[in-house]
Amino acid sequence: MRYRHPERDQIRIDGVLSALGHPVRLAAVRVLAGGGEHNCTSVLVELGITAKSTMTHHWRVLRDGGVIFQEPSGRENLLTLRRDDLDARYPGLLDAVLAGARTDEADA
Repeated sequence: MRYRHPERDQIRIDGVLSALGHPVRLAAVRVLAGGGEHNCTSVLVELGITAKSTMTHHWRVLRDGGVIFQEPSGRENLLTLRRDDLDARYPGLLDAVLAGARTDEADA
């Protein structure tokens, strides 16, 4: 299975903000922001989610919004944050959202 990913110039601000606007998706992006490729299972473990099916919708929203690349690799999918594309389209946005999320978490 191959997934469709928007090209850099097709990434829209409303799709990015919608994708980042859900706490589970934002938490997943925070994991991916550490860099490199992550398999879906490792992200689920880090988030404390036990059912893969729970994340299927969230991965699609993040992928369709242009926030992540999701590529099949054997029985897993590899996830990568599209930091370069997001920074090129909306400089500083991703860093601001991630910093805001850390602040909100500290205030809770």
